[in-house]
Amino acid sequence: MKKGLISIALFAAMPLCAQETTTMAIHPQDGKQIIYKEIYGQFAEHLGTCIYGGLWVGEDSPIPNTKGYRNDVLQALKNLKVPVLRWPGGCFADEYHWRDGIGPKENRPRLVNNNWGGTIEDNSFGTHEFLNLCEMLGCEPYISGNVGSGTVEEMAKWVEYMTAEQGSPMAKLRKENGREKPWKVKFIGVGNESWGCGGSMRPEYYGDLYRRYSTYCREYNGNHLYKVASGASDYDYNWTEVLMKNVGHRMNGLSLHYYTCSGWSGSKGSAISFTDDDYYWTLGKCLEIEQVIKKHCAIMDKYDPNKQVGLLVDEWGTWWDEEPGTVRGHLYQQNTMRDALVAALSLNVFHKYTDRIRMANIAQIANVLQSMILTKDDKMVLTPTYHVFEMYKIHQDATFLPFELTTAKKAVRDDRVVPLVSATASKDGNGVIHISLANIDLENDQTIEISLDNLKVKGVSGRILTVNHINDHNTFEQPNMVKPETFNGAKVQNGNLKVVLPSKSVVTLTLD
Repeated sequence: MKKGLISIALFAAMPLCAQETTTMAIHPQDGKQIIYKEIYGQFAEHLGTCIYGGLWVGEDSPIPNTKGYRNDVLQALKNLKVPVLRWPGGCFADEYHWRDGIGPKENRPRLVNNNWGGTIEDNSFGTHEFLNLCEMLGCEPYISGNVGSGTVEEMAKWVEYMTAEQGSPMAKLRKENGREKPWKVKFIGVGNESWGCGGSMRPEYYGDLYRRYSTYCREYNGNHLYKVASGASDYDYNWTEVLMKNVGHRMNGLSLHYYTCSGWSGSKGSAISFTDDDYYWTLGKCLEIEQVIKKHCAIMDKYDPNKQVGLLVDEWGTWWDEEPGTVRGHLYQQNTMRDALVAALSLNVFHKYTDRIRMANIAQIANVLQSMILTKDDKMVLTPTYHVFEMYKIHQDATFLPFELTTAKKAVRDDRVVPLVSATASKDGNGVIHISLANIDLENDQTIEISLDNLKVKGVSGRILTVNHINDHNTFEQPNMVKPETFNGAKVQNGNLKVVLPSKSVVTLTLD
């Protein structure tokens, strides 16, 4: 299958002018690979106010809610068509003991969240609350099991509690706690970041633990589990090599974590105060995920040429310094148009590798890192990243359309270069073609000429997300500073498209 190929003209030191033309040739007849909807997955960890205050306020809260879930957040997430939600971590997962989060809330033990700020966790949001939320959203749950500090028996009984029909001890306990019918749970993660906060393990040791723990994750009453091994952090190719060699097809999927940030020691940089050089470097770091994916996929191909084991990028996104005045360790950060472009460029990359990438989960869904939503008391704002996910939801379960893209490229520090235009294209189940484009140039519009292999196109409509300043963002005082608008910059000419793409913008087009 053809991938989305990019040919680049490099203009390192000179400014790029608005007259530079980008060309894109799309081949609708060559599309074969489905863009799994799970690539638009979300991640909710017991971290800061992601769960408490973000998703959950409790039934007694004055904030409008349905059975304890915030109404405003519920509606926003339903509008995104969230396909899958990962929980309870993250690092929290390998210190989480599921029995602490079931039964009457007044009887649930309180604990200190040692990973994230040392705040008190009251366990009022547990297995029932999470799985019921997934049912309300119509999404698949992705459970991260505790390998780091948990036992095989604990994980085995959690799977039984969630998915077994009446007759088993755990099904009886679930019924006593108010849920007679089992939930459908497809995705089960056997540990998280086992090389780090999940146990500081060597890959050989973790591989043996995976084989043991996963054996006891039983399938009950027709519930089929997709078992995910804890995979590598970005450039750790040896981890993938060892697991593919020692575990192989005992796992259905292997995770990968990749964050875009300035570094892991000291300052990661401000989410809203950054230079133009910082901005371009960030997008270069973001796009480096493609080379990382290629290298991990090459290792996986060696052991699994038929691509039966999926690669799950189940943590990704930007990671900046916490906002001044917020709780240390809660990872609350603002979200600008820079983050929106990171989201668009990353999703464009994921689309190209869906022969291997089965899922991706941006970190995180609310109030943490590159979130969809920010909340404060009874107020909620949608971030620029939320709007990219909403604009891109038309690609979920659509057929990826191969293309060639020729665009200018800009040199940035650390020997990185970034293409000024990023793109993707797909055809949905009704035969409608959608094209998404991003112009990262801070100053200049980009003219794009798109050919469609003589496909007859009658008209085109579109939406655009753009800003006056790259660090523009939505606040509780100005919640709509960054939001999608109607786009009229695309025209059909002789069966092809001509698009004038404004600077620092993301556009999605629908062809008629």
